[in-house]
Amino acid sequence: MKDSPVFGGFWVFFFLLTCCSLATSYDGPLYDFTAYTECKAQPEGPLYQGGILKDESPILRPSIIGETATGFYTPAFVLQNLTMGNVYCFSTWIKIQGSNSALIRASLKTENRTYDCIGTVLAKDGCWSFLKGGFVLDSPSNLSLLLFQNSDGKDIDITIASSSLQPFTDEEWRINQQYIINTQRKRAVMIHVSDLQGNRLQGATITIDQVSKDFPFGSAIAHTILGNLPYQKWFVERFNAAVFENELKWYATEPDQGKTNYTTADHMLEFVRAHQIITRGHNIFWEDPKYTPAWVRNLTGPELQAAVNSRIQSLMSKYKEEFIHWDVSNEMLHWDFYEQRLGPDATLHFYETAHQADPLATLFMNEFNVVETCSDVKSTVDTFIERIRDLERGGMYMDGIGLESHFTVPNLALMRAVLDKLATLRLPIWLTEVDISSKVGKELQAVYLEQVLREGFSHPSVNGIMLWTALHPKGCYEMCLTDENFKNLPAGDVVDNLLKEWETGEIKGVTDEYGSYSFYGFLGEYKVNVGYGNRTVESTFSLSRSDETKHFSIHL
Repeated sequence: MKDSPVFGGFWVFFFLLTCCSLATSYDGPLYDFTAYTECKAQPEGPLYQGGILKDESPILRPSIIGETATGFYTPAFVLQNLTMGNVYCFSTWIKIQGSNSALIRASLKTENRTYDCIGTVLAKDGCWSFLKGGFVLDSPSNLSLLLFQNSDGKDIDITIASSSLQPFTDEEWRINQQYIINTQRKRAVMIHVSDLQGNRLQGATITIDQVSKDFPFGSAIAHTILGNLPYQKWFVERFNAAVFENELKWYATEPDQGKTNYTTADHMLEFVRAHQIITRGHNIFWEDPKYTPAWVRNLTGPELQAAVNSRIQSLMSKYKEEFIHWDVSNEMLHWDFYEQRLGPDATLHFYETAHQADPLATLFMNEFNVVETCSDVKSTVDTFIERIRDLERGGMYMDGIGLESHFTVPNLALMRAVLDKLATLRLPIWLTEVDISSKVGKELQAVYLEQVLREGFSHPSVNGIMLWTALHPKGCYEMCLTDENFKNLPAGDVVDNLLKEWETGEIKGVTDEYGSYSFYGFLGEYKVNVGYGNRTVESTFSLSRSDETKHFSIHL
């Protein structure tokens, strides 16, 4: 699939110049979403013209495997006077010799600590591969080393070219995020008001309300929401999307072979359907044997194949066209229970069968430790991309990318770089299970959650965000938004504040001498009320993503 940048600097500048006051005050760097996932004969030019690495040459240092020098050399950059709190985005092209392929890991060593992984690329022999990543310092550094090493334990030579390192202050990062929100999550609207003869009406009063949002923002729910009216009220007031935490998993619906029970899931579906909430299907298969029904683990060969076919047909025929997505083979980069027993094409068979059963559902590959970190060698961004491409070559389509997003301390530069590379696949991308580890405490959970949500909402290729915050009597998986009385915890305040920030709210105004009124609104459905003299009229219109102004005419 051909690589291309999502957005270039020109469009950022054009937006700043024409749409907001930032053009007069902002002269900082503009984020470059360019990413490549194909190995190229020659490297492309550096992003940001190299940034602070412009005209800098890497040093060569001995490659270390364990405690021993290998005799090979790896490139590194010496960095001076890095600033705490800045977001540093880097990229480079990498070529290897001595192996057909190797996972190359970028790391950063400062006086105080080592950032073990701040970017990876699965490099191939004989061509140039693009590594994109970044870091945020938790303390200032007078002297640092940015180095690129083989993480596979193989002796290879590494060559780099077109390297770039671009710092962003926190304010600059926020401005760049807001640009994307303004251009991708909002749209300009021009409302024209005239009488039945077509005469423009100046001074007509206009009231505009956003009645629904286009961007899906939701949370996991569990059976605990059934019959719990306060919980239901709290959920419906906030979210337009849901996912069942465990109630559709195989061990929940068929704990004993041949005895399926969908009663709980049915009741939960009635709840979301009654409130017009879209819902993800999670999941058909979970590759982790620990969460595979015990009776399934005892099957092999034709018996196992019959069981998985029955599982797909039973689940998908019962809920055909009910769920917008299905996580078909959950966490398949970390485990391969079914492929070990049914062969390398088992997963492709799952997708093919699921698509035949529900052709309009988008079929997701859902995985953890893709955007959360790059230290997990099983789920690097290139490993994810290769797996999707393998399945697509086998005939899979109607597919999507599910990023679980279970964070401890988020690395925003890495998160964005990974999203940039995944965006080259041009598939739907969702953050499917967002939470922050309870290890950091409730206050930091809120801080990190806001960072992750802003990063997801402001990336142009993210189509939806789901929190993993289903409430149980003893709490939540890792992060709750409220206590048992639905009083907000710090993370709940973050969600409520962002939901309010990311909606248009009520707008009041009057038409100008051209009989027109304009505004910028978040994508979604709107109700508009227009009054002139003793005449009033109410109408509705939709805002969908487009670079064009939405023109809407009303006659009184």
